[in-house]
Amino acid sequence: MKLYHSPTSPFVRKVMVLLHEAGATDRVALIPASGTPLDPGTMPVDRNPLGKIPALERSDGPTLYDSRVICRYLDETLAAGLYPAAPRLWETLVLEATADGIAEAAVLVRYETHVRAEGSRSPDWAAGQWAKIDRALDTLEARWMSHLAGPLDLGQIALGAALGYLDFRFADRAWGASRPSLAGWWGRFQLKPSVQATAPG
Repeated sequence: MKLYHSPTSPFVRKVMVLLHEAGATDRVALIPASGTPLDPGTMPVDRNPLGKIPALERSDGPTLYDSRVICRYLDETLAAGLYPAAPRLWETLVLEATADGIAEAAVLVRYETHVRAEGSRSPDWAAGQWAKIDRALDTLEARWMSHLAGPLDLGQIALGAALGYLDFRFADRAWGASRPSLAGWWGRFQLKPSVQATAPG
């Protein structure tokens, strides 16, 4: 298998943490790729017409894209067990979707402030993305700590990737200052070898 990959992408990091947890990093070759919404760059659009990373090329079917699709495929293929049985599965999937939403909003802010020409930028639009992030983080702080204290699953991995991206790109936002429980969880979670091995930089 080949993974089109950028070490700074939170969506790629999700996949990489899964591979580390499954002890399967040697099963996937990493192919550097990069691009933006304005230009797919080095991401081969014949494999992913959306021009986004990650994308997983495999020998037994079409290339998979969207990190949630890739993670479900790898979890099943590698028997990683990171998607639990129902009813906990539904919580895991909602947590993964929430974490991906945080990451997506943060990536969009990054594009807005570093890809768009200065005269085309919209502070109000960026503020709207931050409002999504803040609402999601507040909800996690208030309602999700019991799930985060449970067995490792893909929801937790996705959240770790999203929080790591906030720290990497927007450390000045100090998201954890008003969310001590979530910040404490992240402080412990990022000590995992799989998380340390995939840190952006």
